[in-house]
Amino acid sequence: MGGGADRSAPVRAEESVSGGVDVWSDAVSSHAPDHLLVMVHGILGSTADWQYGANEFVKQLPDHVIVHCSEKNASMLTLDGVDVMGERLANEVLDVISRRPEITKISFLAHSVGGLAARYAIARLYRHPDSVSDGNTKGTICGLEGINFITVATPHLGSRGNKQVPLLFGSVAMEKVACHIVHWIFRRTGRHLFLTDDDEGLPPLLQRMVEDHDDLYFISALRAFRRRVVYANADCDRILIISAVGNFLYGVHVVCFIVVVYFWLCTSLMDKPDIVGWRTSSIRRNNELPELPVSSSDKYPHIVHEEHSEETDDDKWQDCMAECDMDVLEEKMVTGLGKVSWEKVDVSFHSSMTSFAAHSIIQVKYAFMNEGADVIQHIIDHFQL
Repeated sequence: MGGGADRSAPVRAEESVSGGVDVWSDAVSSHAPDHLLVMVHGILGSTADWQYGANEFVKQLPDHVIVHCSEKNASMLTLDGVDVMGERLANEVLDVISRRPEITKISFLAHSVGGLAARYAIARLYRHPDSVSDGNTKGTICGLEGINFITVATPHLGSRGNKQVPLLFGSVAMEKVACHIVHWIFRRTGRHLFLTDDDEGLPPLLQRMVEDHDDLYFISALRAFRRRVVYANADCDRILIISAVGNFLYGVHVVCFIVVVYFWLCTSLMDKPDIVGWRTSSIRRNNELPELPVSSSDKYPHIVHEEHSEETDDDKWQDCMAECDMDVLEEKMVTGLGKVSWEKVDVSFHSSMTSFAAHSIIQVKYAFMNEGADVIQHIIDHFQL
C-alpha cells in the first residue's frame, strides 16, 4: 500500500515530447522509480486537472512512481469520441514507455470520460501472456505488469437512463429528445455516452467495451491489473452541466449556454438534485445501491461506503432482468464488467458548500475547491506498488 512518505519531498515536472507532463520526485534516491502512473483527465480537461493529485503522489511515494499526466486529448479533443481518445492515449503511453526503459509496472488513474478512454487504451495495449505453462494466465499492458486501474466519477454505463442527467429532470420524454440532439454539444462523445452511436451497424461502443473484440481486449486488459477500483459520487455529480458550460467557453453558441444555465438554476432549486451517475460510476444495478451512512472517519470524511465485488458469471443478467429496473443494454454492460472483480468506493459531498461541483471536487481539479483532498489521500493510501 502507498502513503507514509516524506510529504516535503521536492517535485519536478517536465513537459514530455508526447505533449503530456511527467511528474516525479527530485529528491535524492537510491533507485529510480519503476512504476508508471498514467493520469487521464475528463471532458474538456487538461494536464492541470490532475496537478494536485500528481504532486501528492510523487511527494508521498517518491521512490516508487513516475506520474504522466496525459494531454493527447486536451480540451475539445475529448469530444471526438471514446475510441478516438483511447487510440490517442494508447499511442501516448507507448511513447512514454519507450523513453523510460526502467519502467516495469503501470497503473491508471482516470477521471470522468477519461476512464472510458483509459479502458479503450488498455484494450489496445494488452499483450497476451508469453506462456501459460506456469499457470499465469494474466497478460500485460504493453509488456508492463498492470497494478492499479482506478476511475473517478466515470460513466461506465453511459449517461442514458431516467434520473441520471440533471438537465433532464428525470423526464423520459426529455431524455428521448436529448438522445437526438446531444451530439450538437458533445459531438461524437455524446453519442457514445447516450448509446446512440451506430458505427457500421455495430452495437453501441460502450456495450462492445465489455467483451474482447478482434484485436481489442477490453475484459482481458482489465483482468491484467492486480486491482480495479471505481470511486463514485453518490450525489450532486453534475458532469453534463459543468461540461456544457465549459464547452460554451470554447465557442458553443450562446443559446446553448442560456439553456444550460436555465436548467442548472432549476435543478439547483429542486429539493433533491438528481444524480448524474452514482449507478453508472459504481457499475451497479438500482437494487445494488447501498444505504449510505454518515462517514465516521476523520481521515476520509467524504468516503461513506466501501465494498469489494467479486467477478460474476455471464448468465446472471438473465436472472436479474426480471428483478431489476434496467434496460437490456445497461444490464449487459453491468454483467460484462462484472466478469472481473472491483473495489467500489462511494463518496459524498452532500454537506459541502460546493457540492454542486462534486464532479470536479472529487479529483481536486481546482485549488480553491480542495474538499476532495481526502479522496486523493484514500487513493494514495490504498495504491498498490
